Amino acid sequence: MRFLFVSMLLVFGFSSIKTELVDSFNKCSDFFLNEQPPVIPGILENSISRDNNRYKRICQKYQNAYRFATLYDTQTKIPVFSAYRYTGSYKGRPHIPWMIEPQLETYDAAMRQPCVNQAFPGDYWAQKPMNQDNLTRGHFFPNCHAADRVTAESTFTLTNTAPHESFNKGSWNKTEITVRSTMNSHCRNKSDHIWAFVLTGAVPSNKNLLNKRVNIPSSMWTVFCCYNSKTSTWESQAHWANNKYEKNTENTIKPRSVEELQKFMEKTYGSVSLFHGVDCSKI
Repeated sequence: MRFLFVSMLLVFGFSSIKTELVDSFNKCSDFFLNEQPPVIPGILENSISRDNNRYKRICQKYQNAYRFATLYDTQTKIPVFSAYRYTGSYKGRPHIPWMIEPQLETYDAAMRQPCVNQAFPGDYWAQKPMNQDNLTRGHFFPNCHAADRVTAESTFTLTNTAPHESFNKGSWNKTEITVRSTMNSHCRNKSDHIWAFVLTGAVPSNKNLLNKRVNIPSSMWTVFCCYNSKTSTWESQAHWANNKYEKNTENTIKPRSVEELQKFMEKTYGSVSLFHGVDCSKI
């Protein structure tokens, strides 16, 4: 039955990634600082989803290894966040088809339409006839933060993306590059290897793509925490911005603290705790 289901997805023209839906993030907990995922009231507490029918924990597995972790919202069809370790960056951008997660669908659902619980490429193709054609598929775990080619390929799954306005190629892209540079220079473990824990997420809005399936986030956020062996301290940096059209592509997003980001997120989720076990307050 599983072979037939995957074959049907391929008939629709989709590539699939071998992922694992899990009851908790224990299988891929090493992508979180001190192996503890964030606490988001009503959504994720003690690594357990508070609404398992809606919020799915995904250990993103590609070519027989876990590459990162995602908490996915099957109602909005965008991630709540993706979590990964930054250990250096691969130079280049893979050219592979966008993938979907077969485990998020059922055989019966595939018989009716290609994807019920997640985005698929057709959601984005439908934008072209109207003025939303500036929307792009924006990574949560960006491929430019991947340490090698295979990990970079693993980021091209639609459970790691959301519709982005032009700021994806403007201030958000600049932020990804700036954060990468900061982690390269400031994040060293006691063995002097580049090592940082990163979370990137989205705040949903009341807007969807034209076919009314996939939410267009109101804002994006990203934060890292790492040990700096040069100063023997833990450091962090947070960024967030509205997901909007940018006429000026030279806009920049200034760095903030973890506490400021958590306060921003409280407006939507309540009392959020992103990192546990160490003081990630230094910026």
